[in-house]
Amino acid sequence: MKLIAPLQNMPAQLKAKEINCIVCAVKLLPTIKAKCIMVINYKTGLVLALLLAVFNLSAREVQVLTVEDFIRQVRQYHPVALQANLIVEKAEASLLSAKGGFDPVFDMDVNNKTLDGTNYYNYNNAEIKVPTLIGVDVKAGYENSNGVYKNPELTNGVASYLGIEISLLNGLLTDKKRAGLQQAKIYMNQGSQERLSMINDLLFEAYMTYWQWAASYQLFKTYTNYVTIATNRARLVEITFRNGDRSMADTIEAFTQLQNFQLMQQDALVKYKNKTLDLSKYLWTEETNPYILPGWYIPDTSHFERLLPLKNLDLLTGQLAQTHPELRTYEYKLEILEVERRLKFQSLLPSVTLKANLLSKDYFDYKGLDAAFLENNYKLGLGIQMPILVRKGRGDYKMTKIKLRETSLQQSDKLWQLQNKMGQYYNEAVIRQEQIQVALSMFKNYMALLKFEELRFSQGESSLFFINSRENKTLEIQQKLIELRLKYLEAVYAIDWTGGLNR
Repeated sequence: MKLIAPLQNMPAQLKAKEINCIVCAVKLLPTIKAKCIMVINYKTGLVLALLLAVFNLSAREVQVLTVEDFIRQVRQYHPVALQANLIVEKAEASLLSAKGGFDPVFDMDVNNKTLDGTNYYNYNNAEIKVPTLIGVDVKAGYENSNGVYKNPELTNGVASYLGIEISLLNGLLTDKKRAGLQQAKIYMNQGSQERLSMINDLLFEAYMTYWQWAASYQLFKTYTNYVTIATNRARLVEITFRNGDRSMADTIEAFTQLQNFQLMQQDALVKYKNKTLDLSKYLWTEETNPYILPGWYIPDTSHFERLLPLKNLDLLTGQLAQTHPELRTYEYKLEILEVERRLKFQSLLPSVTLKANLLSKDYFDYKGLDAAFLENNYKLGLGIQMPILVRKGRGDYKMTKIKLRETSLQQSDKLWQLQNKMGQYYNEAVIRQEQIQVALSMFKNYMALLKFEELRFSQGESSLFFINSRENKTLEIQQKLIELRLKYLEAVYAIDWTGGLNR
């Protein structure tokens, strides 16, 4: 609100009802629904313009946006929250891929050769292999071979086989497929914790933005209240001045105080509107479209003025390793590295592969299966391979152990940092609580002094200078109180954020 003409320049014959029009307009300031300009013509032709530009509100009624409704919408529709859900989906896709290493595999091999009318060979081989979680591959198949120049190792005609393939040393306890599956399962848990970590950070920022928005609105309401009081006082002083009971200096003093509050109110309005835009950064529709919070929404200042109960610090710090998702992520990283360490240890061992097949001259005709049949119908193979110096295996194993140690140190450092931060935020919250109580007591005392000074002024024993001085002190402590409430809430929610509890 801006008064174009100072009160001291108004003509003495300004009618009281014209002053009342201004006062009424100022009183409507907090609830005005649209911009408007009120112009008052005086007998001398002087024009006084009052610009009311408080909110760009529609004709809708004011609605309160509670912090619970705000956070619920952030949790459901904010892109970061949706991205966090994708982490779990990616982990599920990785797990599905790892399970694919144990899918049964069907293999078909067909080779024929004919030259100058001579059938050199016909060879058909169909095989199905089933990997298992214990490191044994079970396979079954048949061969059909004939021809003049067929491989003499092959059975003439149809032969079937049923066998296994197993690694005896390197790969006996674990191998790449089994290690990959174990790690994929751990990634699932790790992905869930990474999702919670992202949600924890997002909600903490959203909470802080909401309470900053509430603080700016509370400050604006405070200034608006003082503008109304100062306007009423200016009107009364102007009336008593025209009646000859007050000096011109009193009218200037009253109007200067009003202008001071108007400037503060305008600054608070700008901050409130900017904080509304900041809040809108977290508002998205179900179709993932951002939108600006409509002007008829205001924050829930009743929650802003409450003192939330503080949790036990020792209990919170003791549970950090279990509650904070980032610390849990370190645990899963260590588990993944431990799987990798066991796999790398296998590379230090010789690679010994045993293949055993039970054969049949026809399509899986194993009638009369006895010791004599087993002695005369089998195929065995044994493969051995080992690097002489094993430098790659030793290097990989050593590197994995270093990674384990490095991750463990990072986990310990992160835990100590979080415990330290939590202690700092807790100390701040406790101090802010005490400061709020002191500020509330000071506010009551300043209000009592202000009322006492107003009573003396009404009896002609004081002046506007002393009233303005008392009023400014009262406003200062109200400003400080709003600032302390905001810092208190920031500390309280920072405690939950440090504990990973914003979920």
